[in-house]
Amino acid sequence: MPEIKVTPLGAGQDVGRSCILVSIGGKNIMLDCGMHMGYNDDRRFPDFSYITQNGRLTDFLDCVIISHFHLDHCGALPYMSEMVGYDGPIYMTHPTKAICPILLEDFRKITVDKKGETNFFTSQMIKDCMKKVIPLNLHQTVQVDDELEIKAYYAGHVLGAAMVHIKVGSESVVYTGDYNMTPDRHLGAAWIDKCRPDILISESTYATTIRDSKRCRERDFLKKVHESIERGGKVLIPVFALGRAQELCILLETFWERMNLKAPIYFSTGLTEKANHYYKLFITWTNQKIRKTFVQRNMFEFKHIKAFDRSYADNPGPMVVFATPGMLHAGQSLQIFKKWAGNEKNMVIMPGYCVQGTIGHKILNGQRKLEMEGRATLDVKLQVEYMSFSAHADAKGIMQLIRMAEPRNMLLVHGEAVKMEFLKGKIEQEFSIDCYMPANGETTTVTTNPSVPVDISLNLLKREMALGGPLPDPKKPRTMHGTLIMKENSLKLVSSEQALKELGLNEHQLRFTCHVQLQDPHSDADTLHRIYTHLKSVLKGYTIQHLPDGTVIVESIVIKVSSSTEDSNTKVLLLSWSYQVQIGPHSTLKKVIVT
Repeated sequence: MPEIKVTPLGAGQDVGRSCILVSIGGKNIMLDCGMHMGYNDDRRFPDFSYITQNGRLTDFLDCVIISHFHLDHCGALPYMSEMVGYDGPIYMTHPTKAICPILLEDFRKITVDKKGETNFFTSQMIKDCMKKVIPLNLHQTVQVDDELEIKAYYAGHVLGAAMVHIKVGSESVVYTGDYNMTPDRHLGAAWIDKCRPDILISESTYATTIRDSKRCRERDFLKKVHESIERGGKVLIPVFALGRAQELCILLETFWERMNLKAPIYFSTGLTEKANHYYKLFITWTNQKIRKTFVQRNMFEFKHIKAFDRSYADNPGPMVVFATPGMLHAGQSLQIFKKWAGNEKNMVIMPGYCVQGTIGHKILNGQRKLEMEGRATLDVKLQVEYMSFSAHADAKGIMQLIRMAEPRNMLLVHGEAVKMEFLKGKIEQEFSIDCYMPANGETTTVTTNPSVPVDISLNLLKREMALGGPLPDPKKPRTMHGTLIMKENSLKLVSSEQALKELGLNEHQLRFTCHVQLQDPHSDADTLHRIYTHLKSVLKGYTIQHLPDGTVIVESIVIKVSSSTEDSNTKVLLLSWSYQVQIGPHSTLKKVIVT
């Protein structure tokens, strides 16, 4: 039986370093190639030695697909293609292709130029890697080779994020990457066809969470920011350059306008301009409201939000600062946090998920003394707030996607083991399908049922519907009677009359007979009448006729009675029935079994 194998090299019972290896129909596909933000050593990259101990990856992979530009999904791409070695095709959407190299270069600067780390990719490697990228359009089927085809679907989450449907023959897998099932202020909700894949590989970051109303969260966020500003405090909002940043900027911009507030709002330099540029360029990827108002006013050109300069951090008085990156693991957000952490008037609002090992994760878990680089300790006195503006699907959203796609099996990645276990139970209970959650380096094998597509003639379908009445349950299979024709590598089910016509065959009649002896002293006519009476009493619901010519017909079986020539008490029952069969000029009737 054919089978599909799935092995997480990263994001197996863990968040970060997404990298999933799928073997389907003799093809090997790598889904995402991310970096772990919680590590500073080799563990930050996926373990490619699982694919091959030595030599390039090109010989072992048919293609690489990147779902979106977040570094935990694309951060190891130049390392994989240029340092380990891969020359095959890399697929991603147009926005991802545009934004990915900027974020990679940004991260490289922080890691190499500021921290002085070695064994890291160079600027040239990022450029060489991006030359191998083939852009994807939504809903466009791309033929990777003669057998492997892929198709991208809108995933919400961030600009350019896509889910991907991978198909080889009749086997298929859907990989969600990160997705969001609820539309927000600047992006739409994820959507996919009822494609019924053999496996749906889904993220499960918020596997046990059902988020409250978005409006309540937004009101709460604005209230907290406003209160902090009123008492003269500074508010730090660590964000990633694109995504939640724009969402919260739109929210604060409209609030500042409505309340006529004067406290300054700043955003990390350089990235705002770039972000605006890409949102203008890829306006079709945003939601309907932004597309509609875009002609009159660009939602991403802010009146109250200005570019941030690092000297502003020491300015007196209240302010709000959006700084990158979002988990406080490096960069400007961490620098500002260190400066403001000692004042209880100040506040840090974490708007998204923080990976274990990052400063963000530590302060959210209540840690008030932090060990920084060089063994220095930092006392955290500012207010720490967590408000999920994360663009990941919650438990309800994951269930919604399963209903949409109707997979035969489910596989969870990009989540914490305990939460995954809970969701796994819920999925198996509600949908009666198998759900898997492999750890990194662990292979899940799913056996698939090969399906053979058959065209059916409309006349036959209408006739069968008329005979059997309406379908009792559209999901339950129903037996159909017809002739299967294989012609030019395609199969067609037609009525026997149509098959005879198409193939130029004659109809023949086969007659089967059977002799049964029984002892009965009565006349032949009496014996036949007694048989008729007996059959009427035992075969309820069957058509039984007693004809004047001395025969009994049960449905299509004809029964005649005659006395044996040797003994008049021995009666011989002759049972006969016929079948219409089609025998072509080169056909041979090998065996007929009659029950």
